[in-house]
Amino acid sequence: MSAGIQAIVGLGNPGADYILTRHNVGWWLVDAMANGAGARYTGAKKLHAEHAQVMIGNSRVHLLKPVTYMNKSGQAVAALCQFYKLAPENLLIVHDELDLPPGSAKLKRGGGHGGHNGLRSVISHIGADFARLRLGIGHPGHRDQVLGHVLKRASNDDEAAVTDAINRSLKAIDTLFAKGWDAASQQLHTS
Repeated sequence: MSAGIQAIVGLGNPGADYILTRHNVGWWLVDAMANGAGARYTGAKKLHAEHAQVMIGNSRVHLLKPVTYMNKSGQAVAALCQFYKLAPENLLIVHDELDLPPGSAKLKRGGGHGGHNGLRSVISHIGADFARLRLGIGHPGHRDQVLGHVLKRASNDDEAAVTDAINRSLKAIDTLFAKGWDAASQQLHTS
């Protein structure tokens, strides 16, 4: 029922300077999953990432946090796919989304990169046929402000809204594995 998802990849940047930035909300979600399951990450040099495994329902699922920096995320995702023999359809990529307001979360299958350099890198390595969980961080208003926006910590209100979206997304991921894509999408998109 999980729509074939075997791995959830949170996009972000390594290092203390980036952990709490808007660009790392993908890491926030997979960290919440790992913490909730009592799982510990191990550094996986061959995957260019931190890696953990959790059980969601009856399914063992890989959690991945690439440590290649956002612009080279595809290197880690391709290594995961090669090592565990996963197809792009087996992945759920979690990332920040400028085009959604803070507190929004949307599931999507396939598509382009929309200017997101992490997605651009993943697509260049494995193609675009993977599922996405888009976590809204809002747009600063002008494209010249985007880099500063994504690499800074959000306001307390925006951070609380993103955290709420992550909590709703975790419930939707449980639904994805129990009841399938349509039920999970409906739950997340109407909450």
